[in-house]
Amino acid sequence: MGAGKTAVGQALAARLSVPFLDSDEEIVRAANMSIAEIFERDGEAFFRDRETEVIGRLLDGQRAVLSTGGGAFMAERNRSMISERGVSVLLRADLDLLWNRVKHKDTRPLLRTPDPKATLTEIYTARVPVYELADLVVDAQPDYTIAQMTEAVIEVLKSRPDVLEETSA
Repeated sequence: MGAGKTAVGQALAARLSVPFLDSDEEIVRAANMSIAEIFERDGEAFFRDRETEVIGRLLDGQRAVLSTGGGAFMAERNRSMISERGVSVLLRADLDLLWNRVKHKDTRPLLRTPDPKATLTEIYTARVPVYELADLVVDAQPDYTIAQMTEAVIEVLKSRPDVLEETSA
């Protein structure tokens, strides 16, 4: 949350001339309801199963940059599938940077709590060790623009010629 998955993902897709896909948006479109509504009606286990199905379908499609929801990468089955069919990239940002990016936004449902910074800290502490299992890691810097972060991702992707074989930047 706040690492730049959408902004950097969209810029990266544009640079590589491939579509940008967001698994959460695909789930919402397919279900014709919000993720919160799916959780409420069918439960998290149902949502996670649909999420895995959608990620698999998207990975089997055309080359693209795929952004997944923060919880998707927590599932080993999704991490394996992403690594087998593509490459996972962690946009690693420290907690202070993430907090500075999200603290003034009201678009983060998980942070609608009495102490949003404590909530973000809990999420960060629980998820970072799993996120560190990504195939590639790019460190975010507070002064990076979206373009600079995108360039950093491209540089790290160059270590994977199987990923950039047709669209070298």
